[in-house]
Amino acid sequence: MSTFAASFGDDVRAYAAAGVDAIGIWELKLGQGPDGEALEQLAASGLGSASAVPAVPSILPLPLLPGPEEPQARIEALCASVHRLAAFSPSAVVCLTGPAGDRDPDEARALVVDGLRTVAAEAARAGVRLALEPFQREGIEDWSLVSTLAEAAELIDEAGVEEVVGIQFDVWHLWNAPGLLDEIPRYADRIAGVHVNDWRQPTRGWADRVLPGAGAADVPAILGALDAAGWDGFYDLEIFSDDGTFGNAYPDSLWALDAEELARRGREAFAQCWLERNRERNGGSRHLSPARRGET
Repeated sequence: MSTFAASFGDDVRAYAAAGVDAIGIWELKLGQGPDGEALEQLAASGLGSASAVPAVPSILPLPLLPGPEEPQARIEALCASVHRLAAFSPSAVVCLTGPAGDRDPDEARALVVDGLRTVAAEAARAGVRLALEPFQREGIEDWSLVSTLAEAAELIDEAGVEEVVGIQFDVWHLWNAPGLLDEIPRYADRIAGVHVNDWRQPTRGWADRVLPGAGAADVPAILGALDAAGWDGFYDLEIFSDDGTFGNAYPDSLWALDAEELARRGREAFAQCWLERNRERNGGSRHLSPARRGET
């Protein structure tokens, strides 16, 4: 998604050239299929597969994104996407709750719990893990029922699907969550994927993220907490930077950059934050490990 205008094939080439370890798989980049060519491109590149995002990513409808209005239709779409994306062997398939909207909050939660059970059952059949993503508390009314690691874990437990469903950690969503650095070790074993980005201050909207280290979030501290808690999976750069696609043509949109340039700049930005992650404990003297490079 960070290189929104590029094709999947161009993404694979650009990311491999940038020296990252993996690529996040966004179903919207795959088109209508079949996926044979995309799978061949991925295999030939040597890249791993980070978090995958379905074309219809939530159980309840999202006011700001297209998709079916009925939860049942969305659940069916999610189940189909889980099986399609499983072929790419992602570290997890991301899922959002969607917002309550005009529904009674208890009704909305019950729909999400039932839907999560259904999608989790399909994920188990497909041999892939789901990752429920808490959403940034500012503007959450258009996106989600949960905004913290604790709230996501509670919902997963309520559905009884903790063996299949983990939590998708996203810096942009969680950086200002109360007590985040204390929550990370508490829920570290639940984390199934990590999206890295930063919060522009002041922000201009939900699709106005910046590269790690360029915003208000203390990205090095968050990376340090994740590292100390034992996270050893991919750090997956996820940048939304509207070029007009979602209604705001920002003049400094990162989506306007060439894919290879954005991939290079994204990796460099992550690497700098990674080097600084332990500055409060040891002055940032540790070196970047090749096994922990950022992904775009």
